[in-house]
Amino acid sequence: MMKRRGTRAGRVLRLSLLLAAVTACGEHQPPAPATGNAGDAASARGASAAVAAGAMSAAPAAAPDSGAALHMVLSQDNVHIEYHLYGHGDPAVLLVHGWACDGNYWHAQIDELAARYTVVTMNLAGHGASGSNRTDWSIANYAQDVAAVAREIPNPQLVLVGHSMGAAVVLTATPLIGTRVIGIIAVEALRTVGRPPKSARDIERRIAPFSADFVGETRRLVSESLFRKDANRALMQKVAYDMSLEPPAVAIASLRSLLSLDLAAVLAAIHVPVYAINSDLAPTDAARIRRSLPDFTLDVLDHSGHFPMLEAPARFNPLLLKDIAALAQRAPH
Repeated sequence: MMKRRGTRAGRVLRLSLLLAAVTACGEHQPPAPATGNAGDAASARGASAAVAAGAMSAAPAAAPDSGAALHMVLSQDNVHIEYHLYGHGDPAVLLVHGWACDGNYWHAQIDELAARYTVVTMNLAGHGASGSNRTDWSIANYAQDVAAVAREIPNPQLVLVGHSMGAAVVLTATPLIGTRVIGIIAVEALRTVGRPPKSARDIERRIAPFSADFVGETRRLVSESLFRKDANRALMQKVAYDMSLEPPAVAIASLRSLLSLDLAAVLAAIHVPVYAINSDLAPTDAARIRRSLPDFTLDVLDHSGHFPMLEAPARFNPLLLKDIAALAQRAPH
C-alpha cells in the first residue's frame, strides 16, 4: 500500500486513495495542537510509553475538561460506548473520530464549540475507553454506535461531524437517526465520491502490508503520507506512534469495511446539506462530488495535512464554526 519509491504521479494517486480510506489518530492522550515549536505529549500506554517519550520532545498533555460529563450507552450489539457532553445550546454537535482514534482528538475544538453549542465527543467501539466485545468491525456497526449516542442527546437538532473514516460513519448513521440531523460536516474525507468501487483483489492488496507489519506500515503511512514535509515533527511522531497501538484485529477489519463500503448507496440516502473541510495535501474534486451530493460545500485549508483540527486549530475552528452556523440557519425552525 505504501512504497518508498515510484513516480511523483503515482505517489499522489496513492496518497489521494489513502486519504479517502484511512484516518490516523491516536489512543487515549491526544497530541497537543501544533503551535510554533511546541512538542506533543508522550503517550502513556504501559511500558511502551518510554519509547514514545524517548522518540519525541514531550510537552504536557492536554488536561481533561472539568466541565465534561461522562456517559455510557449500549450500542445495538451490547457494546458499551463512552461519550462526553460539553456546553449548552442548539444544535448539538456530535464529533466522530476516525480510524485508530478517539474522541480526545477534538480537544482543540471543544472550548470554542461549547461556548455556543452542546458538544458531544464519543469513542467508537474498540477505540478509547469504549468496549471491544465485538467481532464485526464494520462501518454499519460504527454507525449504530453513533445512533445510540444520538438517541441519548436531548437536543431536537444535530450536526454530525466526522473526520476521515468518521465521515463515512456519520453518513451511514444519518438515516438511522432521522430528521433530527440537519447537516453533516466531513473533515478530510469524500475525495473518492463518484469514483468506481474497488475490487476485492485491490482491497486485499491494500490491506496486505498492514496484515504483514501493522506497526511499521501504520507508522510509514502517517510519516510519509498524512503530514506535509514541513509539519511539526513531534506531532507527526506522536500520531504515528499512537495510531500504531490500535489493536490490529480491530484496525484491519475496519479498514477492510471502509474500503468495501458502497458509498454511492450511502449517499443516495442523504437528504441534508453536506459540508467538507479538507486540506490541500491531496486534491478534492468538488464538481465530481456534487454529482452525487448536489448540496455540497467545500472549504480547503491550505498548508495543512490530514489532521487540520490538530495542526492548525486557529484556522480550522473558524471554518467549523462557520459551517455549523450555516447549517443551523438553513435548518427548519
